[in-house]
Amino acid sequence: MGDRYEEWLKQADYDMDTSDAMYNSGRYFYAVFMSHLSIEKALKGLYCKMSDEVPPKTHNLLYLLNKSGRKPEQRLEKFIIKLNTASVAIRYPDELEKIQAAYTKEVTKNIIAESKELLKWVRTQF
Repeated sequence: MGDRYEEWLKQADYDMDTSDAMYNSGRYFYAVFMSHLSIEKALKGLYCKMSDEVPPKTHNLLYLLNKSGRKPEQRLEKFIIKLNTASVAIRYPDELEKIQAAYTKEVTKNIIAESKELLKWVRTQF
């Protein structure tokens, strides 16, 4: 796979910037979605680097983390579970108003901050 992991990381950074843009425009649950996508791509880059294989086509962050063979501190692992769960609700919301109520400005701000911390951790694994 050579340097393919670098492309995954570049896209992870781009998606995290998009998360910030969505947050700044008040599109909070889309900011959470983009945070998930950023972490997903970072973990796929990690998988690619560790295995020298094309990463699996999945959105499941826990699966990707486990396949990478790396393990963050427990606090970050719990956040991965939280972000993984949020992704399902955001991808397939039952009602727009409910998802908007769940992902307030403050909740989203915290998710973005934790996502950025997790992204930094992934980078330390290379």
